[in-house]
Amino acid sequence: MNHLSFFWLSHDKEKVLAALRTEFSQMASQRISSGDIQLPPIPDVVLKIQKLCTLEGTLIKDVSDTLLEDPSLTAIVIRMANSVVFNRRNITCTDVLTAVSRLGIFRVRDIVTAQAIEQLKHSSDLNKECNSLLRKSAARSREFAAVMTMVCEEIIKASEDDSLDYLEPEKALLTGLLADIGLFCLVNQYYDYLEKGNYLDLELAVYIFNRECNDTSYHVLNHWQFDGDFLSVATNEEKSSDSSYPINYLDIARIASHLLMFRNKDDAIDDHDVEITLEGAEALYTLSNLTDSQFKDRIKETLRSSGL
Repeated sequence: MNHLSFFWLSHDKEKVLAALRTEFSQMASQRISSGDIQLPPIPDVVLKIQKLCTLEGTLIKDVSDTLLEDPSLTAIVIRMANSVVFNRRNITCTDVLTAVSRLGIFRVRDIVTAQAIEQLKHSSDLNKECNSLLRKSAARSREFAAVMTMVCEEIIKASEDDSLDYLEPEKALLTGLLADIGLFCLVNQYYDYLEKGNYLDLELAVYIFNRECNDTSYHVLNHWQFDGDFLSVATNEEKSSDSSYPINYLDIARIASHLLMFRNKDDAIDDHDVEITLEGAEALYTLSNLTDSQFKDRIKETLRSSGL
């Protein structure tokens, strides 16, 4: 099953089969199945906030005090708390305690983790090819997250009652940003593999990344105790325990992936089936009928309004 955020990767059966036969692929599969995955080296502040979110009795002040240890992340959280996507009441806040109170400790955890991973993708110091792949991943993750947000907003708009009020565009944004978090681990593993004197063509390695990213992302997010919605989008498989909702974030992710395949004129879209509700169909119709220029402008506006 392909990873949803790899909508930009063309499908070539022979290359896939060649990639699956490599030593690197076997090694990656073994590490994933055993849980022996090197986690991304994110800042200590992010790790502390992740841990605080797992403890009972954690207060908003505990998280805000920890966040203050990293001024750059503090600025990002305050900016996003004041953005259109996260600030529905349009009330400006200027201090970190108010920002954390508005967002909630789990949403702060999601934001700082997503920002830390994006910064890692841009600041990685591997070889030229790996650095380029990670930067491309960062750009594609932002695009995928923006389209998920757009789909979520259109679905809510298409609803005739409040039955879909549980959907949050800001959560759609963050699940999209973290969907391919496992790629960072796989690229680092590939770099280490090359540094040990081995060789594997990057084009074949990318097909392995596509195959293994689901499971790797699951292990990373599950280790950090993200909820089932994040796990579902990252694996393209339903992981949420609550199946009573007519539309979930995995549905939104699949619609977003379908839209991006359509925009990229991907031939594989003919084999990409999406089960959607009436609201999902309306959202897909609306966004599919935008011109390329309108669609790109909508993505830029969504990212700007989210504070990214």
